[in-house]
Amino acid sequence: MTHRRWLLIAAFLGAIGSAEAADRPVVVELFTSQGCSSCPPAEAFLLDLVRDRPDVLALAFHVDYWDRLGWKDPFSSASATSRQRAYSKALGVRGVYTPQMVVDGRKEAIGSNRGQVLAAINAARGSRDSVPVELSRDGGQIAIELGAGSGTATAWLVGFDPERTTEIPRGENAGRTIRQANVVRSVASVADWRGGEMKLTRPAPAGKKTALILQAPDGRIVGAALLGT
Repeated sequence: MTHRRWLLIAAFLGAIGSAEAADRPVVVELFTSQGCSSCPPAEAFLLDLVRDRPDVLALAFHVDYWDRLGWKDPFSSASATSRQRAYSKALGVRGVYTPQMVVDGRKEAIGSNRGQVLAAINAARGSRDSVPVELSRDGGQIAIELGAGSGTATAWLVGFDPERTTEIPRGENAGRTIRQANVVRSVASVADWRGGEMKLTRPAPAGKKTALILQAPDGRIVGAALLGT
């Protein structure tokens, strides 16, 4: 087992032993692009989080501002770029960059900086912001249940593919084969939550798996769930 893997497992075990451990997963969002030569180490880190941290919901949002620089990322979207820009404004970051990880909508770091990201994950587990979220599938529909809590939030339904492998013929990563985890294929606002219990049904999003993120107006994640397979 690699030293990096031991660090991830040790951090997880420490979090499990904490009396402040949150029930919901910590949401880690990687903003990345197949056209970015600095991104593969962050992609590898995200894959490790997916494998070793069941307390984390890790998602890769592929931005589109790299697409004009030699290689058009097949998973890029304007919505991913818009989401990253919203975080930059909320977190006081000048501009956007890749690879960037945002942890629970509260902290951001260079996506390949494992120590800083792991520290942010463990700090987020100590937060008590947690609105109950439950997801279930009925054919092509997703049933969503949101519990009661304080404040307001937007419910984002996310569809993603657990793993994709792409050969890159052009751009900064030309000649490389990149393996990527939890690639977001769709994200859409499905409800405005105002503190009370809610039940709703929406069509299943594009992607092999489904998650829901409940996000406060200032960007903080206050609820999250992954639909079991």
